[in-house]
Amino acid sequence: MEKLSSEILRSLCDIIGDTETGLSGSDIGRTLSDCGIADPFAGATKRHRLFEALNFRQENDKSPNHILNYILTVMKPVRYLNEKALFTDRRTRLNEVLAFIGIFIAEDGTLRQGQPVKTIDEAQLRAGRLRKKLNDRDVHHDVLRFCKAELLQENYFHAVFETTKSVADKIREKTGLNIDGADLVDKAFGLGQTNTPKLAFNTLQTESEQSEHKGFANLLKGMFGMFRNVTAHVPKIKWTINEEDAMDSLTLASLLHRKLDKCVATGL
Repeated sequence: MEKLSSEILRSLCDIIGDTETGLSGSDIGRTLSDCGIADPFAGATKRHRLFEALNFRQENDKSPNHILNYILTVMKPVRYLNEKALFTDRRTRLNEVLAFIGIFIAEDGTLRQGQPVKTIDEAQLRAGRLRKKLNDRDVHHDVLRFCKAELLQENYFHAVFETTKSVADKIREKTGLNIDGADLVDKAFGLGQTNTPKLAFNTLQTESEQSEHKGFANLLKGMFGMFRNVTAHVPKIKWTINEEDAMDSLTLASLLHRKLDKCVATGL
């Protein structure tokens, strides 16, 4: 493989050494050492320090192999066990750059071959445009967890379906119920004669709180009715959803997940 251009290398270093989301100075030193790369500019800014170290090694080797190995070291999934969103964001940003040389970082942290791209739009598409947009919106991690394959394939139909299922799954986990759809919502959030539901996210002491509780239940049932029921029974070719509709429905699911995270089981 040919050496990486200085533009490509600088862009990669800008991401890895980003002031807010990049590696810390100590992490840069540690990972360079792990990869057997000298670190002659340890006192420089992170981006400059990293660029000089990697560029010097590449020029000395006449090969980008140590740079690629360094990227593999930084992107080992085991490093991100408690930071899945950071792994996804960093991988997406790096892949936008790597797409210009025809490689990309797979979900397992390995490098794979692809077709080189020539435009920014192509690079963003290759890296998973929809996933990037969702990360920009800070979508709940459970939304991404339940539809990774669909999002990477830009498969809007099944992305919506799987995400809606994830909301129902969380309700079942919190309640122990084994039903679905509107029945699940009614059993989990219905006030009943005691005015106490199985799940509650406020004290239900005031009329306003009770109204909010009922509104949340109706929002859940509306999502199941509009997306889950439709996608479960209508063939993909007969139910069209574009990227913006998918974005909005996935964002709605994110809101529901955040609300559900705050719900407390009453013990009923």
